[in-house]
Amino acid sequence: MDERFGPGPRAARLAALAVTALAAACGGGGADLVITGGSIWTGDAERPWAEALSVAGGAIAQVGSADEIGQAIGPGTQVFDLDGRFAMPGFIDTHTHFLDGGFRIAAVDLRDADSPEELARRLSEYGAGLEEGEWILGGDWDHELWGGRLPDRAWIDSVTQRNPVFVTRLDWHMALANSRALEIAGISPDTPPVAGGEVVRDAGGRLTGVFKDEAMSLVSDAIPRPSEAQRDSALHAAMRHAASLGVTSVTDMGSWADLETYERANSAGALTVRVYAYVPLATVDSLARRVEADGRGDDWLRIGGLKGFVDGSLGSGTALFDEPYSDEPDNTGLFVTPMEDLEEQVRRAEAAGLQVAIHAIGDRAIRLLLDMYESVAADSGPRDRRYRVEHAQHLAPSEVERFAQLGVVAAMQPYHAIDDGRWAERRIGGDRARLTYAFRSLMDAGAPVVFGSDWTVAPLDPLLGVYAAVTRRTLDGKRPGGWIPEQKVEVERAMSAYTSAASWAGFMEERTGVLSPGRLADVVVLSGNPIEVEAGGIRDLSVDATFVGGREVYSRHE
Repeated sequence: MDERFGPGPRAARLAALAVTALAAACGGGGADLVITGGSIWTGDAERPWAEALSVAGGAIAQVGSADEIGQAIGPGTQVFDLDGRFAMPGFIDTHTHFLDGGFRIAAVDLRDADSPEELARRLSEYGAGLEEGEWILGGDWDHELWGGRLPDRAWIDSVTQRNPVFVTRLDWHMALANSRALEIAGISPDTPPVAGGEVVRDAGGRLTGVFKDEAMSLVSDAIPRPSEAQRDSALHAAMRHAASLGVTSVTDMGSWADLETYERANSAGALTVRVYAYVPLATVDSLARRVEADGRGDDWLRIGGLKGFVDGSLGSGTALFDEPYSDEPDNTGLFVTPMEDLEEQVRRAEAAGLQVAIHAIGDRAIRLLLDMYESVAADSGPRDRRYRVEHAQHLAPSEVERFAQLGVVAAMQPYHAIDDGRWAERRIGGDRARLTYAFRSLMDAGAPVVFGSDWTVAPLDPLLGVYAAVTRRTLDGKRPGGWIPEQKVEVERAMSAYTSAASWAGFMEERTGVLSPGRLADVVVLSGNPIEVEAGGIRDLSVDATFVGGREVYSRHE
């Protein structure tokens, strides 16, 4: 492994010495924590099951039978009795917008608003609790719930006159503003088009208040930036939520301001979730300088990743396809970022040894991105890159094997399949939909596949993600056998995509993702065994406890 990205041979030797010392300490009754009394799925191919494990110094010391590990119990040892329950490595979410999720917890919730009237009612009710002039943000509305018609500021203006409104669609590629927000942002019918986005107008040329992709910045740039205190509060809300769901590590597709928030918390010893903080690909030179000067961080907070975009989303009609949308014959999607700009930025990241993750959803976007990755790698020579395609949603058949051949990570979100599956075929037809979120095809081809949520675009809950990958039952209940059932995967495969594979994708495979000696003691306790329950019952399991570095950060019974 390239030591710039994580533990290399020297670190592995040090870890082996640490394991020896920890085991000796535990053998003498020196364990800090022992988890015993149930079934433990370790995620370790060499020893997938155990009855108990011990922890010392924040790392796993021993994994084995209850009798073996019982010898490590001393006067100061915390003993956690599974009482027949199930334990496994902590979930690693490989794609979140974590700080935004924290803010969303207290924001207006429009996710299940199923009519224009309900949309307006919720905004009116939420605005009544704000001071005049405060922005109404958040939202996560889904126009498919009321038939696919895009919203209009006329629906909400009369009930939101006191407050500017800017609420996003659940995919974050489209947003609705009211007239007061347009006024504050200085947007008028004469506002020019925006490259990589769209200012939506009705048939008469009137602004509807809907903005797509890069055009959203016309309004978002006018919103006051949160204070440090507000950001810190959002982080703590997000961490509490993550702990309650068994999420012990996240990859955050965020901003430099988000990174500063994580740094404050890390300096104060306040992080309860491990963070791999990505920053925008366009800032590659700043990140390269930062990594060269300060390194890549520690086990709690790491940097070195860059996030970019090729296209938009299917729901917003901005995902980039070779052929037009079935319901929009003049639309093939759009480039959020010109490919020549992306390639130039990726080549600079390559020169600095940084990891790149780029959003690509439509078949054309994915093909062009793989072409570019292949070209850059060929020009640069061998290196442990672990390039990523975020979402990898709609594959052409020719691209499945290419992920494996190129070693490119498909960073996917299973919940999107059971959400989009309600309406995707209306947008792109049945033939193109066959390789939508092609979990099994990619895994069977040997491609590295990892799972995440895209929170807040989808719920953070990894058990819901495992359920989605295993069943592919759409949210409307109309496909009990699963949407595109040939792409369903087994429970252990889905769990590995949330643990060991996810750890590998973030260059942390020697530290997290598997419960084995020397690795960090990140453990989640579930109410039942997801491998044994009926597949539909996976989402009904609860997280009973979450440990990060051997410290209990969540208990359902407290």
